[in-house]
Amino acid sequence: MNNRKLAILCAAALALGTPALAQTSGPTTDDMMTSSNTAPIAKKANPDGFTQQEIIDAAGNFFGKTSGSVGQAVERVFQDQGSPVGYIRGDEYAAAIGVGVRYGQGTLVMKDGQERKIFWQGPSIGLDTGGNASKVFTLVYNLENPDGIYRRYPGVEGAAFFIAGIAVTYQRAEGVTLAPMRTGIGFRAGVNAGYTAYSKRRRALPF
Repeated sequence: MNNRKLAILCAAALALGTPALAQTSGPTTDDMMTSSNTAPIAKKANPDGFTQQEIIDAAGNFFGKTSGSVGQAVERVFQDQGSPVGYIRGDEYAAAIGVGVRYGQGTLVMKDGQERKIFWQGPSIGLDTGGNASKVFTLVYNLENPDGIYRRYPGVEGAAFFIAGIAVTYQRAEGVTLAPMRTGIGFRAGVNAGYTAYSKRRRALPF
């Protein structure tokens, strides 16, 4: 799905979704709601995970950036979380005017070679404004089964850090930590306190 279609979905969801945020739907077979909103727990050593250089090479090729600029962001995440067992590469479109929406799609790649098609979407409430189309490279931690990725991950994206043109955030649910790294066009500002739901199929509404 290209950015034009993603933008149309965002506009439709913004028009329809504001009242729905008060009555967010419950868990589905593809994703499960979690109330965890604490900071991610670092896992410093993982012999079965990707090495830092492997992630730098994969992210650099995906973003089309030099290994030096990508390496700064990757190094920071490795310092915080250690070696990931997988990563997601994909594209997304997000927009917000107080209430925001986010849509994306990509591929989950595990260290053992398994891959899964994945979609994500979600609302956010906070002091956000603007829109952006982004490439997203997400590091995945503590995921034993790739099918376990399909659930909701809360996070406070206003706590993101920005290094060498790459914005990094953390999300966590049921012991699994995700570290999305984004680069793209547009502008988002403020505190974004929503969730992102990862699913097997595309959904028209993020709620």
